[in-house]
Amino acid sequence: MATRNLYLVRHGAADVFGELTEHGRRQASLLGERLARVPVDTVWHSPLPRALASAHELARHLPGVPVAEAAELIDHIPETPPSRTTPCGGHTDTGADRTPSDALVARFARSPGTGHDRHDVLVTHAHQIAWLVRHALDAPPSRWRGLNSANAALTLIEYRSDAPPALVMFNDLSHLPPELRWTGLPEGTRP
Repeated sequence: MATRNLYLVRHGAADVFGELTEHGRRQASLLGERLARVPVDTVWHSPLPRALASAHELARHLPGVPVAEAAELIDHIPETPPSRTTPCGGHTDTGADRTPSDALVARFARSPGTGHDRHDVLVTHAHQIAWLVRHALDAPPSRWRGLNSANAALTLIEYRSDAPPALVMFNDLSHLPPELRWTGLPEGTRP
């Protein structure tokens, strides 16, 4: 049985216009250095500029690994009806019978079945990471709201066909120096 390892990454720190800051570029680069030891198959990213730039910055450390856009990773509020523009700058048009969150889970939250193990990096947004973690833990849909991810934090979920999903790590910042940690989180959540 093959295993899919999903490395969930929130984009690096961005300015009010959604463009990566110098801190954000450095965060993404340091994460790329950390992931250079992983046999990454693909780096997937949200269509938004902050995720696109983060994906390309970290992929500089992963020679030969393809970087591709995945519309399912767009920033949206989970549990929202389809065909709505979100306050985060994303569009959630996925059809009348599926929410964007359903499409995200259907595409990425599963075992690859047979064949070789997969290692996919998903550069996305805090809400999408929270939704995938909530799904992996089989928690009620509303539980995604209490999960926050820092910029360039690393979360790892393992999917095997013969076992429930395993949350291996959540919001790991060990690859960042102290001055680059804890960006993107609400005030008061720093230790």
